[in-house]
Amino acid sequence: MNPLIPLILDKLFPDPPVPLNHSNPFTLLIAVLLSAQCTDIKVNQVTDKLFSFGNHPQDFIELGQETIEEIIKPLGLYKTKARHIIKLCQQLTEKYVGKVPEELEELEKLPGVGHKTASCVMSQAFQKPAFPVDTHIHRLALRWGLSNGKSVEQTEKDLKKAFRKNEWNRRHLQIIFYARAYCPARGHKIEKCPICKALSI
Repeated sequence: MNPLIPLILDKLFPDPPVPLNHSNPFTLLIAVLLSAQCTDIKVNQVTDKLFSFGNHPQDFIELGQETIEEIIKPLGLYKTKARHIIKLCQQLTEKYVGKVPEELEELEKLPGVGHKTASCVMSQAFQKPAFPVDTHIHRLALRWGLSNGKSVEQTEKDLKKAFRKNEWNRRHLQIIFYARAYCPARGHKIEKCPICKALSI
């Protein structure tokens, strides 16, 4: 890996924040679940209202699927997401006493929770090393020659090898923020992208 990549990421985004608003592991889990095929900005707008009803699985069970559907309707796929939320909350209440499990394998068993969502919760809620790969990260890993881009799974493996384990949580957020600010999928201009410019020299 070109050593300029981590240097530039650290210079531009030394302490990247978690982009989804949350108050505890449960609300982060819900926010990440809702973020599928949505922008973080739109999710934050919706969760501002959703989380005003509570921040615990039991609160959402009492709220009910229909009300949740109405609140999250602007996000799309709202019926499926609302159904997953209710089932997830029921499982958390029955199996984990309302708490979000801290093991990746247990998280992945929850309704509507895939590997990426589980990895985000591990990293951002529990500060355990993980490297969630979204479309931005997958795209930049290929563009920067850090992975062959054949699959998200392969990209995750390659990035975990490229960066030290104690950096994973920071790097995945840095790359997301960098992609949005400097390295878009469309209209990308190398002269305005510090990393791509450095790699092209």
